[in-house]
Amino acid sequence: MRSEESSGALGVLGLRRTRTGSDMEGQNCNNICSWTHKPATDSKKKKEKEIPERVTLKKEIGLLSACTIIIGNIIGSGIFISPKGVLEHSGSVGLALVVWTLGGCVAALGSMCYAELGVTIPKSGGDYSYVTEIFGGLTGFLLLWSAVLIMYPTTLAVIALTFSSYVLQPVFQNCAPPYMATRLLSATCLLLLTWVNCSSVRMATRIQDVFTVGKLMALCLIIVVGLVQIFDGNYEALTTKVVFSMDKPPSIGQVALAFLQASFAFSGWNFLNYVTEEVVDPRRNLPRAIYISIPLVTFVYTLTNIAYFSSMSPEELLSSNAVAVTFGEKLLGAFAIIMPISVALSTFGGINGYLFTSSRLCFSGAREGHLPSLLAMIHYKKCTPIPALLVCCAATIVILCIGETHNLINYVSFINYLSYGVTIAGLLWYRWKKPNLYRPIKVNLLVPVSYLMFWALLLGFSLYSEPVVCGVGLIIMLTGVPVYFLGVHWKEKPKCIDNFIAWATSVGQRLCFVVFPQIDPIEIASPSEWTDQSSGRKSFSGRS
Repeated sequence: MRSEESSGALGVLGLRRTRTGSDMEGQNCNNICSWTHKPATDSKKKKEKEIPERVTLKKEIGLLSACTIIIGNIIGSGIFISPKGVLEHSGSVGLALVVWTLGGCVAALGSMCYAELGVTIPKSGGDYSYVTEIFGGLTGFLLLWSAVLIMYPTTLAVIALTFSSYVLQPVFQNCAPPYMATRLLSATCLLLLTWVNCSSVRMATRIQDVFTVGKLMALCLIIVVGLVQIFDGNYEALTTKVVFSMDKPPSIGQVALAFLQASFAFSGWNFLNYVTEEVVDPRRNLPRAIYISIPLVTFVYTLTNIAYFSSMSPEELLSSNAVAVTFGEKLLGAFAIIMPISVALSTFGGINGYLFTSSRLCFSGAREGHLPSLLAMIHYKKCTPIPALLVCCAATIVILCIGETHNLINYVSFINYLSYGVTIAGLLWYRWKKPNLYRPIKVNLLVPVSYLMFWALLLGFSLYSEPVVCGVGLIIMLTGVPVYFLGVHWKEKPKCIDNFIAWATSVGQRLCFVVFPQIDPIEIASPSEWTDQSSGRKSFSGRS
């Protein structure tokens, strides 16, 4: 980003720039600088005190908030609504419970790999940042393109629609809520949470903390009621005679699809890696949060499914469109309304978590030069990535207007799993390419190898059973190739294009009051500069 492109916004903000280091031009599009005030009158002193001396992403995510980001993004509406997908494909209660447990174990394997990558390459952006660092710009851009264009806006739209449907359910008890009403409420919810995330990182994380606790309390209610049923002797579906009974043994393909359903319920385990730079002491708290959250979610998911089977036969569960609601109607009596409220609160927290993390993906992509540089800027006082948040909100509202959200989800689910495998394969490649690089966490090689074996099996059966869906997903991703070469690789663009980009960036800065953040050297240095144990070279963190 040229210095003159940001000067206009600085004038509006009443700030001047004082150099404290060399400008880092090019790929990272960041300037290492400090921001100080112009001489001001007494009437402006109070306002100036509110402006931070250092404009940067704030490290306000402690261990508790880190855990709630992971748990809050994993636990969405799925565990409340549709565990029946796992039962349908597995064919028996016992195998379904095994699939739920192993699904959590697979998520744990993946999260251990991401913990190593997160502390070795301590950048926000998750999969995108790691793949870009390891395999280069084009591969990283394709993941970014599919995520920003379709994946996260579509997921956000589905969660928002689920929220609005359950909020409106008491109003329209005998029919489905009107199409326009659900869209308007969904858009209102998105706009509200976008405003919260633009206003304060702390406020957004507090909302995430509160609603994650609410989700866990709702699941604990289901578990406690289910355990009471079991102690009272109501556990016919869990007896040895019934638990593994099935009309016919499921095929390998059906078991793979059951694992796919369970794995989707665990999606979100990697989301803390998108906000690494805002985590307090990430080399300690990132792996701790992962190791606490994934086993906790696996334990809660398994017990919740046991509770469902304590009061519902397999046939009842398969016929239900909202398992938790049916469970509440059978056992909670007058308090059955708690279940749809719990689903609504769960999805509200899920929207907040997805907005928080997906905006950081846009921010990271812009910082690497793969998206417009305006998206790499943060508010000069609130230190929040307002342009990136607005883009995520606008893209989601567009998807809401299109309406074909469930078809889009089918297409991009394949891309989502493809990105997991490519990222963990990158860990193995990085081990071979830079064996002496300092790694605060170094998992056993069996962990990524085991995950990749499961991933390859799952992806292979997905391609075999749904070739059209997977093919469309690949086409969506590959449409990013010409965009990459025209927008990123092509450096010598006509002057009129450069002038338009500079003008648009300046206007965006004035409207949003944003500037480039000051980045610590460890946050922008390449991993090879941190520590090479074989050469005895000293790292930025002081290690040798």
